[in-house]
Amino acid sequence: MSDPALLGLSGALRRASANRKLIREAARLFGAATFTEADLDLPLYHGDVEEAEGIPAPVQRLAEQIAQADAVVISTPEYNKGPSGVLKNALDWVSRTEGKPWADKPVAVMSAAAGRAGGERAQMVLRGFMVPFQPRLLSEPELHLADCRNQFDADGRLISEQYTRTLQALMNKLRAEIGR
Repeated sequence: MSDPALLGLSGALRRASANRKLIREAARLFGAATFTEADLDLPLYHGDVEEAEGIPAPVQRLAEQIAQADAVVISTPEYNKGPSGVLKNALDWVSRTEGKPWADKPVAVMSAAAGRAGGERAQMVLRGFMVPFQPRLLSEPELHLADCRNQFDADGRLISEQYTRTLQALMNKLRAEIGR
């Protein structure tokens, strides 16, 4: 059997963001897989643009990546008590594509934020955003990475054994969910 295809979506565009590091660490702990990091640097959703020009190529590519993945890992920062606009925009655009790329897809959601709650509110809101897409959204273990700027070593690995154990358990559940 070939390695599963794992897709990572970071709600932060910065190359060195904690959320990018977190999805990469999730992929490492997931184990043998073909990992792809999605590009969410998309144009803002605009109905007139969609009507005049159709679905932009980068959006279509993202929808196809989601459809082709065996599982998806999403990490969001918390901005003003919710997920990032980047992530919401990507979800809105993908919802406009043909087919249902998220349907029955195993999805693990996590968050990394500077505050002590680790993006818990953003993650809760993101879970609500995902409901209409009907993925197989893992409910636990929840990972809310607090004080995220100080949680990774120079190689991008989590330094906390507690966070590493939680992320490993989440990735084990995600891998098991692929086989269901």
